[in-house]
Amino acid sequence: MGTIYRRGETYWIKYYDGRGKPLYESAKTDKMMVAKKLLSLREGEIAEGRVPGIHFDKVKFDDLADDLLSDYKVNGRKSIVQVTASVAYLKVYFKGMKVREITTAKINDYIEKKLEEKFAPATINRQLSVLKRMFNLGAKANKVDRVPYTPILKERNVRKGFFENSSFLSLRDALPEHPKGVVTFGYRTGWRISEVVTLTWSRVDLKQGIVRLESGETKNEDARTIYLDDELKQVLESQKERRKKLGTALPWVFLNADGTDRVKRFYKAWKTTCKNATIGIKLFHDFRRTAVRSNMVRSGIPKRVAMMISGNKTRAVFERYNIVSDADLRLAAQRQHEYLQAQMVTKTVTIANAK
Repeated sequence: MGTIYRRGETYWIKYYDGRGKPLYESAKTDKMMVAKKLLSLREGEIAEGRVPGIHFDKVKFDDLADDLLSDYKVNGRKSIVQVTASVAYLKVYFKGMKVREITTAKINDYIEKKLEEKFAPATINRQLSVLKRMFNLGAKANKVDRVPYTPILKERNVRKGFFENSSFLSLRDALPEHPKGVVTFGYRTGWRISEVVTLTWSRVDLKQGIVRLESGETKNEDARTIYLDDELKQVLESQKERRKKLGTALPWVFLNADGTDRVKRFYKAWKTTCKNATIGIKLFHDFRRTAVRSNMVRSGIPKRVAMMISGNKTRAVFERYNIVSDADLRLAAQRQHEYLQAQMVTKTVTIANAK
């Protein structure tokens, strides 16, 4: 049985956990009835086999943040850099705060402050997803007894850029020689730039015409195999020939200008080339939308196969890239017009034959 006693003006309670270990907790009140209710609550939790609430009262935001970063390091997650940055922003507001104090109201207050600081909704959502991940891990580790509802902001800044074939050719032809193979590979496969520039010859089988990434080498952790078309074979064969001329044993397929390392950033050359080619502001990531919308789905490749080639794990993410362009709308209008015209001709012929 638990007991109630006083320390100065404040009531304290003493009770025992499931193993008979005594636990002491301040009721934070000078009223006996409040202390009795707290003792009854704690004894009820223990009787039901639950962890007593005093355990959760001691856990702070910093504990959950440390556990999250440790989990990402142990599992070698590629997004640890972005997650670390999000944790840093969250710490400015939540550092030192007890987990039980982090309510939906507190989270809404955090959102308001970030909006006042001109953070984009998408950026805030990334931070909120990290906070939610902290709580979910904490729940699994029995460090929190609840996961607060976390609102998600509507994102209005979803990019819809993509390349028409003519704009791609203008860009590729105007770029320096060493990144041309990178952009061609990205344009035709929809792979992320990190996947293209880190591609090694151990993943290439030119004889079979296959390139394969193993699980753990991709963002979504899934293995991926693509079969090379003639242009991609030519791109890789030219890279192999260049490697031979340089006399290098470096493992990467795409090497930098002097052949001493893999291709890394070529943002400056890309930006200048986009400007000179008058194709507007483009991102390498626009190749993912282009590969999905123009080079795969519109050419008749089944969506499931297109997802496997481009590395989109879920249908929702895939459809985000499968956007509709002005050209698609024009083509739809033209096809509708042709269909209706054909229907009118058919009707006219039928009437004439009836007469």
